[in-house]
Amino acid sequence: MELTLLGTGTPEGLPRPGCPCAACAVSVGPRSRAATSLLVDGALLLDLTPGAVLAGARAGHSLAGVRQVLLTHPHDGPPVELPPGLPAAGRVPDGRELAVISGHRVRAVPMDAPGTGYEVTGPDGSRLLYLPPGGAPAGWGSPRTESGGGAVGQRPYDLVLADVLGRPEALARLRASGAAGPTTDVIAVHLDHDTPPGRELARRCAAAGARAVPDGTTVRVGEHHAVPDLPRRTLVLGGARSGKSFEAERRLGSFPEVVYVATGGSRDGDAEWAARIGLHRERRPGSWRTVETCELAPLLVEGGPPLLIDCLALWLTDAMDRAGAWDDAVWAAQGQKELRERVAELVAAVRATRRTVVAVSNEVGSGIVPATASGRRFRDELGRLNSLVAAECEHVLMVVAGQAVVLKD
Repeated sequence: MELTLLGTGTPEGLPRPGCPCAACAVSVGPRSRAATSLLVDGALLLDLTPGAVLAGARAGHSLAGVRQVLLTHPHDGPPVELPPGLPAAGRVPDGRELAVISGHRVRAVPMDAPGTGYEVTGPDGSRLLYLPPGGAPAGWGSPRTESGGGAVGQRPYDLVLADVLGRPEALARLRASGAAGPTTDVIAVHLDHDTPPGRELARRCAAAGARAVPDGTTVRVGEHHAVPDLPRRTLVLGGARSGKSFEAERRLGSFPEVVYVATGGSRDGDAEWAARIGLHRERRPGSWRTVETCELAPLLVEGGPPLLIDCLALWLTDAMDRAGAWDDAVWAAQGQKELRERVAELVAAVRATRRTVVAVSNEVGSGIVPATASGRRFRDELGRLNSLVAAECEHVLMVVAGQAVVLKD
């Protein structure tokens, strides 16, 4: 089965008409994207968009052989004129199947948002799943008892096209159900101006195990396409309110299970701290499990789903509390030795872990020099801890003003 992506953007396209944002400003030429539309084997058109005929011609395909036109989502813009010779566009009711004269079989997949997803099986038996913008499969949140994709007993899809960046949990649901496996090719579509094009787009897609392709790209369903794996160990550094926690969470958003390790714990009577914790919890997927602890080494040693550790600075605060490191006399007597032993235990666990780990830490060495000896001690020890953990990580990012800068890759 051969698939041509006539467009890969949101229904508004990219750049959005009249939008002055930075992403739209650089989305020109090969970086521009028409509304997502797919041409399957020249016979099946998924989503009729303005300029589809011209887009097909640019990609070297005619729409003259199209036998079926299906829509995935309501069209809120001006009416799209049906090109001469094309059959009327329609939608398949959820759960129903449609046999196309070309030999393709189409099944409508229910969504958790307005729209319809389509599972397409080609005459050669290859299978793809196409999801509408902002949509995720409804009821696919837990593993199936039998290996399956759209229906129990079926193998994973060969190709998935979805709003990977806008709805990463859609991909997480597919992976949890077995509908997307290690060999499934995942292409990000419905791309919007929320993600700058170029390297940042490629990096965010790769973090989800997906790829983005230009408009007009033709792919062969079932072909293997290597996508950079998410590094096993990632360290995300940044200052206060830099966006480091959001960046770390985004890197694991497409995983079906994640253990969120909160090292800050709870602080009775501190309303501001409770508000911070509440905001973090609200933006995390409901399938994530939260563990409040500073005992990181046992979690790193044991197997299980990915860990998101937020953050090492609070872990160090707890470790210094335990060692009595804030007191100069205790620090000189045994505090320094105890703290270094605890740090060494953590670093060894990071080195030995088999789990996917994303750790967050503060970068404080570039700020104002603390006025107290204990403050300077914390700054120095955090700098050492960050350096030791970074040395054990395959990937290190620095987040500045919400922008992720790759330090190690």
